[in-house]
Amino acid sequence: MAIELLTPAQLDEMRPAGRFVGEVLTALTEAADVGVDLLDLNDLAHQMIKDRGAESCYIDYAPSFGRGPFGKVLCTSVNDAVLHGLPHPYKLKDGDLLSLDFAVSVDGWVSDSAVSVVVGTPTDDDLRLIDTTQRALAAAIEIARPGKKIGDIGHAIGQIAREAGYTVNTQFGGHGVGRTMHGDPHVPNDARPGRGFPLKPGLVIAIEPWLLTSTDEIVMDPDGWTIRSADGSRGAHSEHTIAITDGDPIIMTARD
Repeated sequence: MAIELLTPAQLDEMRPAGRFVGEVLTALTEAADVGVDLLDLNDLAHQMIKDRGAESCYIDYAPSFGRGPFGKVLCTSVNDAVLHGLPHPYKLKDGDLLSLDFAVSVDGWVSDSAVSVVVGTPTDDDLRLIDTTQRALAAAIEIARPGKKIGDIGHAIGQIAREAGYTVNTQFGGHGVGRTMHGDPHVPNDARPGRGFPLKPGLVIAIEPWLLTSTDEIVMDPDGWTIRSADGSRGAHSEHTIAITDGDPIIMTARD
């Protein structure tokens, strides 16, 4: 698959998609509370998509690793689930760690982002896990400049994770974003610096560190989608779509 570099004008055209993804995730995190059903969160996101005239990247998504089509517009991963959580009837409980992953197309351009929050009363361990994914994402974004390579991004994520005492799974990571949700290059969450595709102005990628508390091994739910830790420990996931420029990277999915 060819890696497309977007012009400054195309990056401007992509900005509304990123803003909308940020708005939806903000609304979802505000709505997530004890007693709220995962299907209600999915319905909220679906209604916002309809109101905006956007198009879900998830509902018809049927990759080789899933049991598709996905059928929902939002990924809701709770506690030991960390990726691709298929919304199902479940009312959030006090202390649940919830990861929300959301991607849409607006006017033909895609953005993709994820956030993890604790519903109700958090534990120090959960807050530390979430904070580590956020710091890893920030470090990766900071290094995402011309002259660096994809491996430098992965190295930045892996270094933060390891310093915090976590191990890193590299089966699922970030990816190119443009007119489709998943494209080249693959952006691993751990890598050797100075390796891989060179970062150039116009490259748009989703960077998405995710970590599990006490393992890097994962298992798949019978639903064919939801990915959990193999040992039952909790997971957290942070993601932004960013654009490489001649200067600072643009965080397309920034949340206010």
